[in-house]
Amino acid sequence: MSDADIGPVRRMVRVIKRDESQSLTAPLERQLVVTIAACALAREVAAGKRTPAEAHEKIAEIEHTGDLLRGKFVGRLTHVLVAPVDREDLFRLSRSIDDVLDNLRDFVREWDLFDVATNDPYVDLLDATARALEDLRLAVQMIGRDPKKLTSRTALATKKSANEIRRLYDEELAKLFQRKLTMKVLKIRELLRRLDVVGLRLNEAADVLADAAVKRRA
Repeated sequence: MSDADIGPVRRMVRVIKRDESQSLTAPLERQLVVTIAACALAREVAAGKRTPAEAHEKIAEIEHTGDLLRGKFVGRLTHVLVAPVDREDLFRLSRSIDDVLDNLRDFVREWDLFDVATNDPYVDLLDATARALEDLRLAVQMIGRDPKKLTSRTALATKKSANEIRRLYDEELAKLFQRKLTMKVLKIRELLRRLDVVGLRLNEAADVLADAAVKRRA
């Protein structure tokens, strides 16, 4: 093949890689969009804008959609010819997102079961969760469009918001432990812990992005 023929071939390969990358990351991004919707629903409950029973039913539907999207993503991952970053890292990222969605579902479900008041301290933690999920969505878009731009700094924004969740959890827990031990305090503790686990899973997702960025430069 002559040098004149190599150029078009390379361009065609780049187009194939880009198309496959976007096809692969599309269900992953939709998985995040669904999780962001679950976070917004949980916030509505925490702010007293949605009844717990109604939200419980709705978030079950959202979680089911998330499971279907994860299944679609894993199916594509096993058949795609060229992955934009390490396949294992993409699988871990999808699993972390799924874990976040599961814990948001459990937060709403337990709120309904525990019958807690809306003036308890959850909104700030859910706002930090929404920021972390949006940062993660932007990172996934970057992987699909131009994975070369993925750097450790990309993960930093998600990491910062995830750490904010954990910081707020610690502060609220400290305040809670100053109160007299009652059943209400125990219920609040369980719900706060559920959001702390969300922060842990988002930290894991940020670590996956950092790992993927390092591997691309190895």
